[in-house]
Amino acid sequence: MYKPKDIIELIADNVKKTGNPFGAPSKVINGWWKNIPLPREGDGLLFTGLMYQSVPFIEKTTTYLERYEDTALVNYVKYGRFVPKFLVGWGFALLASSEEKNKFNGMLHSIVEVLKKSKVDFYYRPELDNYSGILLYDLGDVDGFIKHARSVVSKLKEKGVKKLITVDPHTTYALKILYPKYTGETFEVKTYFELVNLNGSNGTKQVTLHDPCIYGRYLEMSDVPKKVLENLGIECVAVRNSGPFTNCCGGPAESVSPKLSRELVDRRIEELQSTGAPVVAMCPICMANLTKGGVEVEDLSTLINHCS
Repeated sequence: MYKPKDIIELIADNVKKTGNPFGAPSKVINGWWKNIPLPREGDGLLFTGLMYQSVPFIEKTTTYLERYEDTALVNYVKYGRFVPKFLVGWGFALLASSEEKNKFNGMLHSIVEVLKKSKVDFYYRPELDNYSGILLYDLGDVDGFIKHARSVVSKLKEKGVKKLITVDPHTTYALKILYPKYTGETFEVKTYFELVNLNGSNGTKQVTLHDPCIYGRYLEMSDVPKKVLENLGIECVAVRNSGPFTNCCGGPAESVSPKLSRELVDRRIEELQSTGAPVVAMCPICMANLTKGGVEVEDLSTLINHCS
């Protein structure tokens, strides 16, 4: 296991200097919106929190962390914060493959298509789409989280943003629950699937829907995506542990102990595969971790888009 203090200090330094946990400029990570028609004005701001875009970089980073865990090299992680950030940016630009980046960017494209099909009045402005800081909070750096959250809030308030449309559970929880608590500022926050208004007939199609911890336990909104799929004629096969009792995919443990993360995802995969139906995820971190565990996983947005 890596020393939590070293990991936290490295991530905190990256967020402080670049606004995201990788220490790479946002323009290196956030390019999904280029070359597709997106309105810059509307009722609700599409706020990705850079989560889907970050997964290819997270996966490459954790591959190296897993390789060197329990070796003498774990003691050198703490020196990562002294590496110039422009070098980190170039490193990350070359680290993730175009195939992986296109894969996760494509899920954001599906979300856009689903919102358009549902006649949602939304807009997107990349300069207002920032990382939420949630990993700082998860790792216990509450002061660092608050400082970053206030910076994000300031940019949104300056532009008069009142409504936010989120795409992942981590960002949703940060904006909906943590930001009001720690910054005193409140936005109207809705996940994209809460705004879906589509119907369809897909025969006897069945899926196994994996509930992320945050949607299942903390926000208690697992029934919402199930209802969306039901309206499309898709049945969600019951999983032994779901909703408020869902089991973790292991993602939150990746940065400190990849091996522990692997143990957790193996347990969850056993539960999901017991249904015999294809697995669907609604969190980019869960999707990446389940895929790494050897499961073929479809993103909820892609499924909705294809079946509507």
